Amino acid sequence: MWLPMFPLQAVFFPGETVHLHIFEDRYKALIGDISIGSGVFGVPAYIDGKIAFGTEMRLEGISKTYPNGEMDIVCKAQRVFKILSFQNNMASKKYAGGEVSYLDYHKDGEVALIGEVLQLVVSLYQSMGASVLVHDTQQLDLHVWVHKVGLSLSQEYLLLQMAYESEQLLLLKHHLLNIIQVLEQVDRAKEMIGMNGHFKSFDPLDFKNFKL
Repeated sequence: MWLPMFPLQAVFFPGETVHLHIFEDRYKALIGDISIGSGVFGVPAYIDGKIAFGTEMRLEGISKTYPNGEMDIVCKAQRVFKILSFQNNMASKKYAGGEVSYLDYHKDGEVALIGEVLQLVVSLYQSMGASVLVHDTQQLDLHVWVHKVGLSLSQEYLLLQMAYESEQLLLLKHHLLNIIQVLEQVDRAKEMIGMNGHFKSFDPLDFKNFKL
């Protein structure tokens, strides 16, 4: 399938609602074209100077248009794609375009593993002194939490490419265990450092019966 392209240094997951501010002329043109056409465009993730995977977006609406033509739009992330070909200027258009193939996604996450990941999310937020509302594990939308657990852009990009929910859950579990451990170590270090600012009381030694 051929899609108009809007490369961004960001990763979006299917099901996300995304708000974008459009200010470049070429992307104003892109939004103008799709708003009277298919309503879909691609957002390739621009990582380390390369684009290989991205997410199909559906335009949900234009929430505000500015006098200079800039606009605020609302989109819904749909399917993950792999880029097969890319042109920086599509035909007579100023914006880019490319041919893509869509990745199949398998929701094979076991309830027990989903529960583990959710409990780790709760533990992470508690360790940061924040509360978190966790829904029923059977209704988990994994992608709700992806941007909220301290993943790097590279980690999010790796997660995007995974075709199995079970793989994504294991990556998240490993990441959460690591980051919680780091936070616990930081808390212990704070306690130790805090002790250095206080006077300590020692019992005087009685040397009367001391022998070498």
